[in-house]
Amino acid sequence: MDSVKPAPMSSKKTKLARTFAKVLHIRMLTGVSPIDGTPKGDRTVAKNVGKQSGSFDCSDEDQQDRAAMEAFLAKLFASTTALKAAYAQLQYAQSPFDVDGIQAADRTIVSELKRLSELKRCFVKKQFDLLPENAMLSAELLEQKSVVKIYEVSVKKMNSQVRLKDSEIIFLKEKLEEAKSNNKDLEKRMNQSGSLFMLENLQLSAINTNHFARVLRQTVKTIRTFVELLIDEMKSAGWDIGEAASAIEPDIVYFKDEHKRFAFEAFVCRVMFEGFHFPNFGLPNESLPEKQQQKKLYFRRFTEAKSLTWKELVNEKPKSTYAKFYRAKYLQLIHQKMESSLFGNMKQRRQVSSGEIPESEFFGTFADMARWVWLLHCLAFSFDPEASIFQVSKGCRFNEVYTKAVTEEVLLLSTEPELRVAFTVVPGFKIGKTVIQCQVYISKSQQQEQQQQEHQLKQPVQKKTEAR
Repeated sequence: MDSVKPAPMSSKKTKLARTFAKVLHIRMLTGVSPIDGTPKGDRTVAKNVGKQSGSFDCSDEDQQDRAAMEAFLAKLFASTTALKAAYAQLQYAQSPFDVDGIQAADRTIVSELKRLSELKRCFVKKQFDLLPENAMLSAELLEQKSVVKIYEVSVKKMNSQVRLKDSEIIFLKEKLEEAKSNNKDLEKRMNQSGSLFMLENLQLSAINTNHFARVLRQTVKTIRTFVELLIDEMKSAGWDIGEAASAIEPDIVYFKDEHKRFAFEAFVCRVMFEGFHFPNFGLPNESLPEKQQQKKLYFRRFTEAKSLTWKELVNEKPKSTYAKFYRAKYLQLIHQKMESSLFGNMKQRRQVSSGEIPESEFFGTFADMARWVWLLHCLAFSFDPEASIFQVSKGCRFNEVYTKAVTEEVLLLSTEPELRVAFTVVPGFKIGKTVIQCQVYISKSQQQEQQQQEHQLKQPVQKKTEAR
């Protein structure tokens, strides 16, 4: 019996496997679906195209919704800014109170509130603008106009504040000037009360040289105040102060230019104290009191006048001895040519001559000085024996018993072995055995002046040498 050969069966199987592999290979290459015969790649592309078209439709709708919402918000912000501008106008119209401005701002506020209410209704019902771009432009324009209004109101407020501050500045300047004037008056009264504090409740039997020295110091202070004012008036009128000082005290070599004012002080003192040794101060047609009643009379005049101002003295007794005194001294001290040069007229001189009271600062300062000289004279003749006045002649040796340098600086600057008096500035007084020194200016020798000039000429040469 022949055995079965497996070769044909195996060959069939091999052919079937090869055919199946070919079919699979062809399907992979062509992409043909085994069910509907549609290529797999075409079906995938179709699906992707469907998805993209759906996404494009959704994107357009989102953009429209977004634009509509942006337009709505722009209108909302614009209306809010307009409301803010209207409120700012309402605030500005309240101060100062402006009826028309308040009514206009109120109408604007009501209108903007209605617009906000309408925007709320549109948002709830989703009724947005069909043309959001135009709506956004309109809203932006409205907002910019509202911002401009707010700035305009701010500028108006600032201008009002500036005007208010200007008026406050003017008011405060006036108050400052008033305070300065009051301070000057208080200072004068304080100085007067301070100088005369120890003279309160003073009795005739208790007066001594300390009282006289205190009144003298205040008198000299008022003289220097008047001299300062006189020099300022001279400078304003174009006077040469050096030549004027030389005319008063010729051939004087001063240590410093500012020391020339002592010449003017000496001139004023000479005029004001002229006739001091007479009981009636040398006034014409003024009767002399009896010797027995002299002390009481002058002390009573002193106590009555020390607490009054010069104007009060003149107003109470326009024909008193003091009134005659200050009129005579003014006409003697201020020459008519001087007054005409200083003030351009002689109005004050005419007023004084006719018994009127000039209202200028210059005359007020003079009258106060005259009042203190008058008080000093009354107190001098209240002593028994009365105080005597003296001065030192030019060229006399400086003696510390009878003289005192008007400024201690001169004593330090002078190199002279023996000091000499140039001129007396303030006279001295003698009460009994007590001497109140006169104040003098110490002269500077021509030799010392020449040495100083040589030293000044050498200084520039030394500076040039050092620079080289």
